[in-house]
Amino acid sequence: MTHLTTLTTMPPRSHGTLHIVAKTRDKGVSALADLHQKGSAKILMTPALDAVEGIILNTSGGLTGGDTLAISATAQEGARLRLTTQAAERVYRTPDDRPARVRNTLTIRSGGRIDWLPQETILFQNGSLRRSLTLDMAADARALIVEPVLFGRLAMGETITHAALFDSLSIKRGGTLLFKDATHLTGDVAARMDKPAIGNGARAMALVVFAGPEAESHLDPLRAMLPPNAGVSRVRDGLLVLRVLAPDGFELRRSLIPILERLSGDALPRSWRL
Repeated sequence: MTHLTTLTTMPPRSHGTLHIVAKTRDKGVSALADLHQKGSAKILMTPALDAVEGIILNTSGGLTGGDTLAISATAQEGARLRLTTQAAERVYRTPDDRPARVRNTLTIRSGGRIDWLPQETILFQNGSLRRSLTLDMAADARALIVEPVLFGRLAMGETITHAALFDSLSIKRGGTLLFKDATHLTGDVAARMDKPAIGNGARAMALVVFAGPEAESHLDPLRAMLPPNAGVSRVRDGLLVLRVLAPDGFELRRSLIPILERLSGDALPRSWRL
């Protein structure tokens, strides 16, 4: 008698960790001090005169339920570290109830700076993402952070009627909590973004944060360049928070590029212009 056994297999999961540290060497030039990468998280170092610059790659091609990605980056005293991504990160349909989990941790020592400039995260139908970014910075450090999110691809006719996004940002300066923000969107994301008090029909959004002693000097120039569906505020001494809504990714990027160029004091990484 033959017995047949059916094995239920789960799709393979992707896991990646990345740890990068920048230091200063002779004449204050920033240089790579430490680098560890494992699994699907990789980094391509690119030449830059004023910073250690790297392009983060998720070699799995995207995130789905059960995937994990953890990135930690440190700028030691006086060092500058600039990080971006190779392309937009895609959050695909999850086959079960588990979200993809992303944990990013930034540390900036005295006089250091980190520019955290990932390209867009695209949330697809039935995608689920739980992401956190934690920043611990010295009192005289500087940080520029952007987190752009797209809800589907309008050019492909995609409408996101079921997905989940749990996104959080926490900033400490000199050991004191400076800013905390959380975004929770679940269920029919398109319907929620259509509400006037939430997105007013937008399908793309971004959070931009700049922390540094000269933050307030950027306030009026930024207000002069912002589109009607964006706003910036000084929420604490040395801290600007800016939000942008846009109908699609193209318009979002068109708004973000001059903002980020001003706050970075330099041209954006080349991958932002491809």
